Amino acid sequence: MPLIVSFVSQKGGVGKSTLARALAAVGATGKLKVKLADLDIQQQTAVRWGKARKQRASASYVEVGAFRSFEDALDDSEAFDLIIVDMPGHTSPSTGRVARASHVVVVPTSPTIDDLYPTVLLLHALEEIGITRSRLAVVLCRVLEPSEEKIARDYIDAAGYELLPGFVPERANYRSAQNRGQAITETIDGSENESADLLIESLLRKIAGQSAGMQNGKGD
Repeated sequence: MPLIVSFVSQKGGVGKSTLARALAAVGATGKLKVKLADLDIQQQTAVRWGKARKQRASASYVEVGAFRSFEDALDDSEAFDLIIVDMPGHTSPSTGRVARASHVVVVPTSPTIDDLYPTVLLLHALEEIGITRSRLAVVLCRVLEPSEEKIARDYIDAAGYELLPGFVPERANYRSAQNRGQAITETIDGSENESADLLIESLLRKIAGQSAGMQNGKGD
């Protein structure tokens, strides 16, 4: 059975697809067979990225496809080590099904109150349907300046949750890289990448820990 990691949010524009693509690229570079399933059949953000990526001979291969349902995305699941599900930028009846089937549910937010507030509502809703906190990974994206990180961490902490270490800054070169079929982890930006690299490392540790716990019979 493959690892399943889903990316969900209450609204678009919070960095969900950016992180999904970064995790897919890191997994593929690590020699995993990775499938990135785009469930936003209208926008198909991941699919466009996948097409651009195919033009880059040096890029590690990621299988990318658009699917009308989560069940369709799992049709050939036995062929993959890691399935990443990029959900639409809103919740729907399928959100619960995807979350229950996922080893880790990643919930991104920007540091604005307009995004933090619905993120906390979503976290509460996921817990209400049985998704324990050990399976939730709350991550911070689109940070413009360091002071925003503290505001976001304090807000999420006050709600009883914890942001993973690191964050994704808002950078023009990240957008350009993704337009070319790259992930934010594949840019060369020196120390500017440290916060994003730390976040991806934190997410990988979260996924590995949850996977190990489930294999040992201690997971959810």
